[in-house]
Amino acid sequence: MSRRDEKTEGHCINALRFLACDAIEKARSGHPGLPLGAAAAAYTLWTHHLKHDPSDPAWPDRDRFVLSAGHGSALLYALLHLSGYDLPLDEIESFRQWGSRTPGHPESHVTAGVEVTTGPLGQGLANGAGLALAEAHLAATFNRPGHAVIDHHTYVLAGDGDLMEGVAYEACALAGHWRLGKLIVLFDSNRISLAGSAALAVSENVAARFAAAGWQTLSVEDGNDVAAIDRAIRTAKSEPSRPSLVELRTVIGYGAPTKQGTFGAHGAPLGADELAGAKKALGWPVDPPFHVPGEVRDFFAKRCEAGARSHADWETRIRAYEKDHPDLAAELARRSDGRLPTDWSSDLPTFEPEEKGIATRKASEAAMQALADRVPELVGGSADLNPSTYTWLKGHGDFQAPGERPHDVQGDVGGGWGPEGRNVHFGVREHAMGAIVNGMAQHGGLIPYAATFLVFADYMRPSIRLAALSGYRSVFVFTHDSIGVGEDGPTHQPVEQTMSLRLIPGLVVLRPGDANESVAAWKTAIERHDGPTALILSRQGLPTLDRSNLGSADGVRRGGYVLWETAGTPEILLIATGSEVHIALEAGRALDRHGHAVRVVSLPSWELFDAQDATYRESVLPGSVRRRIAVEAGRDLGWERYAGTEGRILAVDRFGASAPGGEVMSRFGFTVDAIVAAAKELLGDG
Repeated sequence: MSRRDEKTEGHCINALRFLACDAIEKARSGHPGLPLGAAAAAYTLWTHHLKHDPSDPAWPDRDRFVLSAGHGSALLYALLHLSGYDLPLDEIESFRQWGSRTPGHPESHVTAGVEVTTGPLGQGLANGAGLALAEAHLAATFNRPGHAVIDHHTYVLAGDGDLMEGVAYEACALAGHWRLGKLIVLFDSNRISLAGSAALAVSENVAARFAAAGWQTLSVEDGNDVAAIDRAIRTAKSEPSRPSLVELRTVIGYGAPTKQGTFGAHGAPLGADELAGAKKALGWPVDPPFHVPGEVRDFFAKRCEAGARSHADWETRIRAYEKDHPDLAAELARRSDGRLPTDWSSDLPTFEPEEKGIATRKASEAAMQALADRVPELVGGSADLNPSTYTWLKGHGDFQAPGERPHDVQGDVGGGWGPEGRNVHFGVREHAMGAIVNGMAQHGGLIPYAATFLVFADYMRPSIRLAALSGYRSVFVFTHDSIGVGEDGPTHQPVEQTMSLRLIPGLVVLRPGDANESVAAWKTAIERHDGPTALILSRQGLPTLDRSNLGSADGVRRGGYVLWETAGTPEILLIATGSEVHIALEAGRALDRHGHAVRVVSLPSWELFDAQDATYRESVLPGSVRRRIAVEAGRDLGWERYAGTEGRILAVDRFGASAPGGEVMSRFGFTVDAIVAAAKELLGDG
């Protein structure tokens, strides 16, 4: 590299550093340590390797960049600004302010060029595994000899804190097992965390840990050595059969006179004097703030041109692909656009009335098998629970690394073995499962799902929360939904989980009451484009209701509907979800025999019901009827919004017990007689 190139390179790196630090200083809030220490690595990746086109941030074959250490967001915003994304300088100057596109941690739904929402440490790295999984699966599905139309890398910039989080290593263990060679993690190893030296809590050999998980591990001793970083990334890219960890030895707060190398540089602005000292130490003008030399803008503009050329080359290849493989090209375009097949729901089952019925998890299984054939982008799996959650896609293959199927494998679902498989085996890793599914969803081209027991939703709650915050199209399937689980006892009987999930803004929770409601719930989940869905399903069998004189199960898609009612204005409303719906229905019929006018409402989704217009909500739950009983085998908190001040709530406000499920439900008061008795008391029918 010529002396002039080295000078321009240094100016580019310093421009990134000090755009970030000036933004943090102006906001009086933020994390300058990472931008100062990792700017050289970010510069090298973005200008020498990252395939992207700022004029089209959603270009399907772009490389993905994930800032897992999301507290360093100011560095990412500086990269986006200089690289030509729609993030003008005034947005950098408005860092962390109301209404800006530069929030404190990166949010994918706010800022163009931000691939996934990060900040809670470890999540971004696990999302990266999901992004790489999606690339591998789609490449195996669509690429043909001479037509590599899906061919991109996922790069993650992670810090010491990321690699402390269990979710990160759960995901990295899977990435190594799956041999996701296009996943490259740049480890900003500055050995400092927010509270002090990382040595206070970490002593393992991180590289050895990743090597044991099947990763290629590389190291760069000087995190400011662009040539060495470039060589390491090239080496990582040349290894197609293993993900790569590139450990970069960096100095947090590099250049800050008194704070570099200390935890004091991590999570607070440097202060005016310290920032001025850092600028002087690195040969940068102290004033004006937000200074960007013309040569820096010219350099990044040329990189934008290179990205546009890569995009144009891909468009040429797509046209050739369309000519040679028109059906595959049309399918790829449909999936990339997020459009469903025209006949996607045509094979969904309809269940005949049956008193014995089936568990809603079994009805869900039947719906999934029908969907699997019609919606090929449906891809996912469970946390080692397929035989219990029934969330396999039979005959559609197991997602695994390319190569010969091991002889000792049991439990595969048929249909092949390799990256084209649609059944993802996450192992007992609920948290990583949720985060990986989020990465798959955000990649595009897939509708991913994850399954486990409802009680273990707590293990993956941060991933569910981020899916809701970001509007990811993730589907979370939770079975074994209540104290009806029975013999496994209170450790496996969810009491608070359903209500806890309802607390998450943007998450649609569906607890269907019979087989046909379960099918409608799946239909709702597949149709949703603007956020995640949680399906809450029973272990125990439930009667399949005779719909000949009941409301249609399609009412599920509106969140709640009138299931059954007597003639005349109702005296009392019985409102229920899930396994309690049929009990409420029988109680309503019993009250009818006692001469009372009753309406029974199935309310599987509060979120969908509350989104309906006031006229519809009033037609289902008329405000004039104040005598109400809400019935759900979970915590009562929140039900007062539907039961009202004059109503009753039959719920579970203690942990369950180990006994046969029917007996547990009975002893906790979920019986027809208990509902009738409560209704009579409200009605004054002693």
